[in-house]
Amino acid sequence: MIDRTHALPVVRQCQLLGVARSTAYYRPTPVSEPVRALMRRIDELHLQYPFAGARMLRDRLRQEGLAIGRRQVATLMRRMGLEALYRKPHLSRRHPAHRIYPYLLCGLTIIRPNHVWAADITYIPMSRGFVSLFAVLDWASRRVLTWRLSDTLTTDFCLDAVQEAVGRYGPPEIFNTDQGSQFTSQEFTGLLTHHGIQISMDGTGCWRDNVFVERLWKSIKYEEVYLHAYETVSAVHQGLERYLTFYNQQRPHRALDGKTPDQVYSDHLPTRRTAA
Repeated sequence: MIDRTHALPVVRQCQLLGVARSTAYYRPTPVSEPVRALMRRIDELHLQYPFAGARMLRDRLRQEGLAIGRRQVATLMRRMGLEALYRKPHLSRRHPAHRIYPYLLCGLTIIRPNHVWAADITYIPMSRGFVSLFAVLDWASRRVLTWRLSDTLTTDFCLDAVQEAVGRYGPPEIFNTDQGSQFTSQEFTGLLTHHGIQISMDGTGCWRDNVFVERLWKSIKYEEVYLHAYETVSAVHQGLERYLTFYNQQRPHRALDGKTPDQVYSDHLPTRRTAA
C-alpha cells in the first residue's frame, strides 16, 4: 500500500492509512539456516504429536541433542501458526463478530462428492523462510479441489480458493473447518452463507474432526515437501502443483479401494451443479 515513488511523503501515506511509520520502514530479517532446520523439525514433530505443546517439544528436541528453551519453541510455533491441540479454558469467550458454529459431521454418512468439503491451513518450509498452504478437500473422494499459497496468514487467499472451488464445482452442502481466525471471520463465513452452505467447525482441540485434511498434510509433507529444499515461492508452487496432480489423478488410496480421488469424485457425481 505504501508507494515510495509517490510524491506524497511516506510519513503522510502512513497517516492516511493509519499505520505506524515503523511498519513502512521495517525490513524482515532473513531466517538463519539453524533456525530453518529447527522450524522444520518442530513441524515434523507436530505432525506426529499434535497434542504436544512447547514444553513437550522442547524436551523431545533436547533428547535429540538440541539445546533449546520453551520460549524459543513457543515463539517458533507462533511464527509457523502451530498450536498444541487440547481443550482450553474459557472456550465461550469469543469476539461477538466471530461466531463459532457447531460440528455437523458427527454420525453423518458422507459417501457422495460435494456433500461435505473441508479446509485448513498448514506451514510449508522453504530453503529460506516459509509459506502457508490452504486447501479445499472433498470429504467423500479425498480430492483436492483448489489450493493457494501465501506468505501471510490473512483471510484473502482462503477466500480466493473457496470462490474458485464453488465456481468450478458448485457449492457443497456443508463446509467444515477448524476454529482458526481466518475461518471464523465475517468475510469467510459470509461467503459460505451467501452460497447457502451450512458451516461446520471442529471442536476446540479435536483434530480428528478434520482428520482427512490432517492426513492430506502428512502426505504432502512426507511425499513432497520434506524431500525438497524450495528456494522460491514459485518453486513451492511448481512442486505442489506437480504433487497434487499426482495425488488426485494417480495416487491410489486404500480408503478408496485403491482408486484415485479423481476416479471416486467423477464416478459418484452424476451431474455437476453450477455456482449460485
